[in-house]
Amino acid sequence: MTRGCCASAFFYFPEVFHIANAVHQINEEIIDKEIRLIGAEGEQLGIMSAEKALEIAAEADLDLVKIAPGSNPPVCKIMDYGKFRFEQTKKEKEAKKNQRVIEVKEIRMSPSIDTNDFNTKLKNAQKFLADGDRVKVSVRFRGREMAHTQIGEVLLKDFAEKCGEMAAMDKAPKLEGRSMSMFLSPKSSTPPKKPAKPKTPKAEPVEE
Repeated sequence: MTRGCCASAFFYFPEVFHIANAVHQINEEIIDKEIRLIGAEGEQLGIMSAEKALEIAAEADLDLVKIAPGSNPPVCKIMDYGKFRFEQTKKEKEAKKNQRVIEVKEIRMSPSIDTNDFNTKLKNAQKFLADGDRVKVSVRFRGREMAHTQIGEVLLKDFAEKCGEMAAMDKAPKLEGRSMSMFLSPKSSTPPKKPAKPKTPKAEPVEE
């Protein structure tokens, strides 16, 4: 329980907490003339004054928490607010743990890149895509190469085509300054099918 054991301590501690980007008013912070009260077990206790609801919560050694301030009248619930905060924080941590942040990896090439370097960068991009990341592929032009930017466009389209089985081009090659770039995103893949088990040949009866 978040408040002190006696009424004189009620106004000493702040009673507004931030949970999951929301603000919950609890206990004496709730000053509405009327509220709709829900009990600790989820039972409907009806409409009453906030003062009366706070008395009921205090008798149960629990907190009064406003859970729906926009309702008419506002809805409050009797609960152990400290336990509620702990469980919400735990759920948020679990959600973040299971959430994968998609990164943007960059592959840089020159218009005169040789075949070996091209294949090496292609393998790196395919690995990034297999890991679920987006890939930005760019070609940097120097000096007189700016007069032949179509070479870079052909190079990028060839790169995208070779990644076609696992990626989609979500931004076509575009020249910006001295660089031409495109973006590849991994395709949603389905889990590979399990290979069928080989059938065991039936034994043929042996004639005696």
